[in-house]
Formats: sequence, C-alpha cells, structure tokens
Amino acid sequence: MNQQLNLRATHLVDQLLESPELLRVTAHKIPGGGRWIDCGLQAEGGLGAGLALARICTAGLADIRVIPGELAGSTWPHLQVTTDHPVEACLYSQYAGWQISVGKFFAMGSGPMRAVAAREELFQKLDYRESAEVAVGVLEGRKVPDEGVLQYLAERTNVPASAITRLLAPTASLAGTVQVVARVVETALHKLHEIGFDVKRIRSATGTAPLAPVAKDDLTGIGRTNDAILYGGRVTLYVRGDDQSIAEMGPRVPAMASLAHGRPFLAIFAAAGNDFYKIDPHLFSPAEIVFQNLDTGRVQKFGKVVPEVLQHSFCGE
Repeated sequence: MNQQLNLRATHLVDQLLESPELLRVTAHKIPGGGRWIDCGLQAEGGLGAGLALARICTAGLADIRVIPGELAGSTWPHLQVTTDHPVEACLYSQYAGWQISVGKFFAMGSGPMRAVAAREELFQKLDYRESAEVAVGVLEGRKVPDEGVLQYLAERTNVPASAITRLLAPTASLAGTVQVVARVVETALHKLHEIGFDVKRIRSATGTAPLAPVAKDDLTGIGRTNDAILYGGRVTLYVRGDDQSIAEMGPRVPAMASLAHGRPFLAIFAAAGNDFYKIDPHLFSPAEIVFQNLDTGRVQKFGKVVPEVLQHSFCGE
C-alpha cells in the first residue's frame, strides 16, 4: 500500500509554516529552488518544533507527545510514540539510513524522502518505493544544505528541486533532542528487520523513552539521546503469527543483547575510536521489548531498563 508519505509530510510542513514564530523556526529558500527549515540551528526551536519535526519524520503516521514519567525516583519527562503503521512510519520514513555526502557536506538523511530515492537495501528487501512529486527530509547536523546538496537530492529522488524540503536541527538543540529520542520504536523495528524478523507481522506499536537533557555540544547530545533509548526505552509491539519465532528471536532484540551494553554511549563510542561503524550494530535497540500476539494472546517480554546508566549520562551522578 502506497501511503503517499511525502505528500503527508508536506502537509505537515505547510502547517508548521503557517505560524513559524509560535514554534520558533525559520524557513529559508535555496538558490535553484527548494527550501530548508531551521528548527534549532540559528532558530531557537523548542519542544513544539521537536514534536513537529518528529511527526514530519514519521510522515504523520505516528502520534508523538511528551508525557510524565520517572527516572531514578524523580519525575522526568518522557516521549511517547504510538503508531498503527509502524513499518511505514518508522522504516520507510523515520530511520536515518541515507548517507548524504556532497563535497564537504555530510549528513544522515531521514524522513520520507528516503522512500522516493529507495537507495537503501531495506527498500529492496521490503519491496517498497514511492513515486512522489514532492520530497521531505530531515537532517541532523549543523551544516546548511546548499544548492549542490539540493541538486544531489533532486537527481536521486527524481523530484524537482523546487519541490524538495529539508528540515535541520543539531543534536544539541531541544528540537534535535526530541526528534532523536522519538526514534525509540524505530530502533526496535530496525533491529528486528536486521536479525531477520518479518516486520510486516507488526501491526501496531507504542514506546516511551526519557527525554534526554539538551547537551552543551553535539557529541554529548549523541551520547545522551542514544542512552535514552538504549537504557530507558520501552517498546510494545502488537504482532500476528506464531509465538515460537518470537521466543527464539526475542532475546536478541533489546540493547542488552550486545556485549557493548552496560556503559554510557560516549564511553562505548570512545572505545570504538569514535567510529560508529566499529560499534556492535546490535547495540542500537530499546532497553525493553514486549511482544503482544494479537492471534494467540500471549505476551513475551525481553530486556530491562537500566536507570543507573541514565542517571550518570544525564546528570553525571
């Protein structure tokens, strides 16, 4: 089923730009066409901008909100993500799987524009590609996309440059922090896909993760937002099919299945020589996964949260 992901996301962008001052974002035109929206670089952004960014990144197919929660015995804001279209919202849209490298510009691209380019192996395996007249993407970083980046995206999506929108927020910004932590369900789906689970069995999903504090720099921000999911993320998946495959694969899903698990992400990153590709890819998953089988009624839980690591990561304690 073609969900018209980019068209949905474009409608959300248009709503965002009806009152940009309320969300403290700014829109910019790029020579040659297209636009980019500053959600936290020079613009201040905020919680509202971060929630809008996360909803655009999931093509409007997920409800994302701030809810009350607890961390180490104290109240702490959490993000909650709920979707009845988890594969489309998370894997076809939200996953940051497109390496965009143009000259000195590099960023990981997420959002539904990925489904138009369909350059990742994931799209071949899941047999999905979108044909669209508009494209919307999200970039996590501090480099502003220029005309060269715009042309690169236009060529690979076959979408006119004038119809391409990119939204930008650094990790060390409030909006950037929100949109990264909002990937708590996505990381569960991506991990399951990587270990060979048929993700199309997953009919609905909901998850929570503590909202990491905004860091003073992007590297610290990367550490805190990863820790929020690795050690505090809880995801419930509503699935169909047999229970045996879940029982066999379930222990491999949570972050604790990785030998790298147990230390703050920055320590893991440093031990890997600050090279993401040297980190065990099986680390990237929520702390706790619950499967509820819609066919059999059985509930299976794997993993657990580790508040001690979060306390150290967030508060230095």
